[in-house]
Amino acid sequence: MRTLDWWVLCSSVVFIIVYGLWRSRDTKSVNQYLLAGKTMPWYAMALSIMATQASAITFISTSGQAYVDGMRFVQFYFGLPLAMIIVSATAVPLFHRANVYTAYEYLEQRFDAKTRALVSLIFLIQRGLAVGVALYAPAIVLTVILGWPDQWTTIIMGTIVVAYTTFGGIKAVTWTDFQQMLVMFLGLFVSLGMAWRLLPADVSLTDALHLAGAAGRLNAVVTSFDWNDRYNLWTGLIGGMFLALAYFGCDQSQVQRYLTGKSIAQSRLSLLFNAVAKIPMQFFILSIGALVFVFYTFEKPPIVFHQVEMANLARTGEYAGLSKRYDAAFERRREAARRYLSSRNETSLAGYRGAQAEFESTRKAGIKLVEKTSGSSFNDTNYIFLSFVLGYLPAGIVGLVLAAILAAAMSTISAEINSLSTVTVIDVYQRHIHKDASDGHYLLVSRLATVFWGAYAVVTAGYGRSLGSLIEAVNMLGSFFYGGLLGVFVLAFAAPRVGGTAAFMAVLVGEAVIFILHYTTGIAFLWYNVIGCVVVVCTGWLLSAAGIGRRLAA
Repeated sequence: MRTLDWWVLCSSVVFIIVYGLWRSRDTKSVNQYLLAGKTMPWYAMALSIMATQASAITFISTSGQAYVDGMRFVQFYFGLPLAMIIVSATAVPLFHRANVYTAYEYLEQRFDAKTRALVSLIFLIQRGLAVGVALYAPAIVLTVILGWPDQWTTIIMGTIVVAYTTFGGIKAVTWTDFQQMLVMFLGLFVSLGMAWRLLPADVSLTDALHLAGAAGRLNAVVTSFDWNDRYNLWTGLIGGMFLALAYFGCDQSQVQRYLTGKSIAQSRLSLLFNAVAKIPMQFFILSIGALVFVFYTFEKPPIVFHQVEMANLARTGEYAGLSKRYDAAFERRREAARRYLSSRNETSLAGYRGAQAEFESTRKAGIKLVEKTSGSSFNDTNYIFLSFVLGYLPAGIVGLVLAAILAAAMSTISAEINSLSTVTVIDVYQRHIHKDASDGHYLLVSRLATVFWGAYAVVTAGYGRSLGSLIEAVNMLGSFFYGGLLGVFVLAFAAPRVGGTAAFMAVLVGEAVIFILHYTTGIAFLWYNVIGCVVVVCTGWLLSAAGIGRRLAA
């Protein structure tokens, strides 16, 4: 990092935080702190919703995912547009008219207190697990830049985010998200442009796409059906739709974004904007990873992209032989790539793919050696894009891209901490511990809860280092719980005869089935959302039909 990079990075982050705090300077009540007084325009909510999803995990790990596995991850989002339409038509008006702070308040109005308490607890568990992972992603950035242990970098990032979230509440979070998303968009365009510009002079964009496609990095649509395949057209359309329905319709981190809207129409506009923009944005990020893959076809990458582990690897006795094999495999792949570009026939294509397979095999041998040396599992997917940025982008651009990554990180962490604080105060503290306190008391408790969840995120962030691709890890964590959450809200919206006891028991059954599937089958995690929801809905209806927890007609 050069002086200009530090200037761009620090000034961007400081401006974003100061702007968010300035916009929230009039936050003096619980309603303003948690719902911004329902004054937010659709465009601020839209970018805040997108920023909450587009974390540093998205920026770092998604591009790395494209490098190692191609673009098929984009199918994960194919069901999102339909989900956004359904949520806009159902959850948005119901939650707004119910005049609630949280989605789980609505469950008590519809069912009973124990169902609300159970679902609130499930949210706190799953979002509490995810917030540590979200914090670990920017810790990776600072660890690579500064060379500090990730424990210290998580404390730095956690402190910054907790500070402005605690003082400014949801309004600071939303307006900060708005600015952070603009910085992220700029960083994305610059990253893609630089990845293209840094290709060899004789390799055009068309050539790059041919090479990426030949190596299986442009596999955006996989039509074959396989229960065990995480990313194909069917898991994306069906499993992805159910995941998105749960995330945007039941997860407080998203529900709270559109509950701040001036009106139902404004909230709907914010979601529909995301329905249109989300897939192109993910495709864009994955394209960066595919171009970085082509760049490293001509510029030799390290055997592993984690600098510390690479240094440890170089000190092993087996490294010299591995390094020679790796260098030879890289040269063969580069030569095979040029032969393929010059002739583009079946023979040269087969030669390029064979050289690519040999190169990947050698790199995997290096990863296995790291695991053998360290005694633990190892995955460097999250470091690929950072290695490219820090190693090859010019001064100033590095600072801008890193600012975009940290901005994305702060937006997600602040939103998650804010939503955890809201559920803690509204659904737990106010409902079960201290019911009739003053508005000032609940405002103070909300700020203390924000500090608590920020500290919790810092403590649990270290678990992210053993999870491999963070973009997969965070969505798998959500899928363990989202099926149950979605199922109970489907019962609330569409099954008027099902009562609280039936809904409560159905959620427990649904969650049990999800965990049994995970530990006894190889079914891809996106299907957990579908199966869990169906199990909860069917169980609720069956229990109600049997006279258990049936809601009597008014």
